[in-house]
Amino acid sequence: MTGIGLFDLTGKVALITGAGQGLGLTIARGMAEAGATVVLNDMNAEVLAAAVFSLTAEGLRVHGSLFDVTDAAGIAEQIPRIEREVGPIQILYNNAGIQRRSSLEDCDEALWREVLEVNLTGIFLVTRRVVRGMIARRAGKIINTCSVMSEVGRPTTAPYTASKGGVKMLTKAMAVDWAKHNIQVNGIGPGYMLGGMGAGVAKDPAFHAWICSRTPAGRWGDPAELVGAAIFLASDASNYVNGHILYVDGGMLATL
Repeated sequence: MTGIGLFDLTGKVALITGAGQGLGLTIARGMAEAGATVVLNDMNAEVLAAAVFSLTAEGLRVHGSLFDVTDAAGIAEQIPRIEREVGPIQILYNNAGIQRRSSLEDCDEALWREVLEVNLTGIFLVTRRVVRGMIARRAGKIINTCSVMSEVGRPTTAPYTASKGGVKMLTKAMAVDWAKHNIQVNGIGPGYMLGGMGAGVAKDPAFHAWICSRTPAGRWGDPAELVGAAIFLASDASNYVNGHILYVDGGMLATL
């Protein structure tokens, strides 16, 4: 297969966690437009229903799956249901994540554990269940949402930074364990995007200006600019790419 066909997701079933809104919903739309049948996951029933309705109205093949990525029992129930009713999950995009800001010295233990549970343990729990089918079929694509904070930190973001550093290394460990089964595991590290978690802080004029001055591209990213990277890592075009973190950050990590 060559050319544009390398990026064709037709006939593939993709599960995207945390896809009811924000960056996850943008990725879901992009994969569906590339031909995939997409299963959107969220833990908020109303948000999930609205997202499924919206994409269905656009003529895209989408389904919804309501579960919490930190709930092993719910995952064990929903993954077999998806594969029974929609089809084998060939693409898993672990996108669900949260940010909770606190000075490190005053960080509450419950806050720390919440961020690590959702951002890091959630990926382990969902992937552990989905990968069994991929191993049996000897094929699969797994994409984990990392961050520029998988590499660098900022004040008041210690739990998030620690979790995303963990996601980076978990991605590499997964790639090493499962490459022998023809499974590729990679990460995408978004920079500062005008959507998702970035939507709120972008409203601060001083911070907005700082990001523009700090980023070689001179601007914030558009969430839609993540779609190409996601399709690449989900498609046959990346069959020999494994354990890699693709940063989509306008060059932020390339400069001091």
